[in-house]
Amino acid sequence: MTLAVFFGCSFIAFGPALGLCLFSVVREPLRVIILVAGAFFWLVSLLLSSLVWFIAVKASDPGDEPLQKGLLIFGVLFSVLLQEAFRFLYYKLLRKAIEGLVALSEDGCSPISIQQMAYVAGLGFGLMSGAFSMINLLADALGPGTVGIHGDSQLYFLTSAFMTMVMIFLHTFWGILFFHGCETQRWWEMVAVIFTHLIVSGLTFWNPLYLGSLIPSYLLMFATAAWAYVLSGGCTQNLLRSLQGQQSETSPQPGS
Repeated sequence: MTLAVFFGCSFIAFGPALGLCLFSVVREPLRVIILVAGAFFWLVSLLLSSLVWFIAVKASDPGDEPLQKGLLIFGVLFSVLLQEAFRFLYYKLLRKAIEGLVALSEDGCSPISIQQMAYVAGLGFGLMSGAFSMINLLADALGPGTVGIHGDSQLYFLTSAFMTMVMIFLHTFWGILFFHGCETQRWWEMVAVIFTHLIVSGLTFWNPLYLGSLIPSYLLMFATAAWAYVLSGGCTQNLLRSLQGQQSETSPQPGS
C-alpha cells in the first residue's frame, strides 16, 4: 500500500510537469539550460528566506506560540516576495542573454523568444518548488506507518500531491505573466503575480481543511492559465481547433 501511495502521489504531483518537459523542453539544449538555471534561482531564494526565518526563530522565545505563528506567517510572506524578486533578476539575466544571442547569430534573430524563455523559466521555478514540497512527504509515504491511524485525515499525501501539481503549474503561468509585464512595462501584471502568489501561499494556512486551500488554488490556476494563454497570442478559436486536432493558423509560439 505504501508503494502505491508513493508512486500515485509522485505521478500526480510531477507527471503533468514532466510531460511538459519531455514534449517542449528536453529536445532543445538552450531550453534545458534555462530550465536548470530557473530552478537554481528558485533554490537560492529558498536558501536565503530559510536563513532569515531560521535566524528569526532562534532569536525568539520558542514557548511564545503567538509569536511563533507570527514568524511563520512572516516567513511565508518573505519567501514569496524573495521568490518574485529572484524571478525579476532572472528576467534581467535572460534579457541580457537574448541580446548576446542576437549579436552572435548570423541572421540577427534570437533562437528563442522571450515568451518561450518565460515558459521554461517558470517551469524551472515550479519543478524545484514541487521537489522541495514533496520530497520528504514521498520519503515518508514509503512507510512504515499508516496515515490517519490517530484520527488525522487520510488524504494528507493525496492533497499534498495535488497542491504540489497546482503550484508547479502556477509558477509556470506566473513566469509568463511576470515576464510579459516586464517586457511591456505593465507593472500591474507583476503586482498581480505577486498578489496571487501570496493568496495561494496564504491559503495553505487553512490546512488541514484541505478543500479550503485546494479549490481556490485550482480556480486561480485556471484563471492564470487563461490569462497566460491570451498573453502568449492564443485565442478561443485556436484553442477549439487544437482540441479538435486541427492545425492552428496563429497559434502561440512553441513552448510559450
